[in-house]
Amino acid sequence: MDIEAFPRALADARAGDEAAFAQLYRMVQPGLLRYLRGLALDGAEDVAADAWVEVVRGLERFSGDPQGFTAWVFTIARRKAIDRSRYEGRRLTAPLPEHDQDDPRAPDVAELVEQGEATEAALALVRTLPPDQAEAILLRVVGGLEISQVAELMGRSNGAVRVLTHRGLQRLGATLAARATRAQV
Repeated sequence: MDIEAFPRALADARAGDEAAFAQLYRMVQPGLLRYLRGLALDGAEDVAADAWVEVVRGLERFSGDPQGFTAWVFTIARRKAIDRSRYEGRRLTAPLPEHDQDDPRAPDVAELVEQGEATEAALALVRTLPPDQAEAILLRVVGGLEISQVAELMGRSNGAVRVLTHRGLQRLGATLAARATRAQV
């Protein structure tokens, strides 16, 4: 969504326009899910859903641009993820089996599998990083947030976020280079 269309979509969503809210949702949701999955969080979809409920409740209080909206949603989701992690840490659960749902509008399964495998491989690689580095990279790269927004969200200084991101990307680069070297041997 471009920066000029955002204020109108926000105003319409506040007025109850479902299509306008869907625009805001589509703008943020893919990155939000990748971020939550990158945190190795079971139930990333549930956390995202809980976050969107809070977004709807607080939509009247938000003011800002598309980048600020994304940061606001990520902040809410991060808090929900922390709450869920604490809750899950105190409780044993068994997941329900997944059910297949046929949807004639669904994209090509082969493409989805290929994209899913690539995304999962990338997220698995990010999960090998120390948690702070992984979160900084996920928020910056996957979430597309600015350094100042990530710093505020993580409770760190801008410089600390830059260092975490830089070190994390260096580690990822070294890991990929090592894998490429091993593959050539």
